[in-house]
Amino acid sequence: MWLEIQEQIMVESAQIDQLLQLYRSVVAESVQSPPDFVKTAALATMLHSFYTGVENIFKRIAIGIDGGLPTGSASHSALLNVMVSSNEHRSAVISETSRIQLKMYMNFRHVFRHAYSFELDWDKMAQLVWDCEHVWHELQAELTLFLK
Repeated sequence: MWLEIQEQIMVESAQIDQLLQLYRSVVAESVQSPPDFVKTAALATMLHSFYTGVENIFKRIAIGIDGGLPTGSASHSALLNVMVSSNEHRSAVISETSRIQLKMYMNFRHVFRHAYSFELDWDKMAQLVWDCEHVWHELQAELTLFLK
């Protein structure tokens, strides 16, 4: 089972790598000047997809190792929170620093799912866009340690 979970995490990781690569030029442009409506919407989609991919990794761990997913109205937050703690089956997956960073992406995903695209505020999402690749690299390092 452990090898299957490792493989699933590797597949998700490759997909997140591909996602960030596809948006890299749009992210770079946004550093130079604020994006227009269409590019803002595209970058919001990137942030949504990024956190969804990260959460997919956490779901694989929760189902495959912990024996199930948290339930209830705060299940997304609970899933993120349990990744910081070790249990009888595994060590902690991520650090508290990563949890805090990823919580901002999770919160943005919630906004994205419940707002019209014309309501997106570039000033509120810019730092998430610019930090996304760095946050991903830090998370990858933590996942690598966890998988060892």
